[in-house]
Amino acid sequence: MADVSIDSNICEGCKACVLQCPTEVYEMQEGKAAVVAGDDCMACHLCETLCPTGAISVKD
Repeated sequence: MADVSIDSNICEGCKACVLQCPTEVYEMQEGKAAVVAGDDCMACHLCETLCPTGAISVKD
């Protein structure tokens, strides 16, 4: 299980993580991405790679 977090101060709401996460860890809330199923994260780091602002942190 990985520790996933999003810095909502720098998230631009582009939805890249929501659309590409293979385990549906994220969803949009109030125009920004939010972690809703962190326990499902498989630490593939795809979201970190796709996030244009670096708002996502995944720690194995």
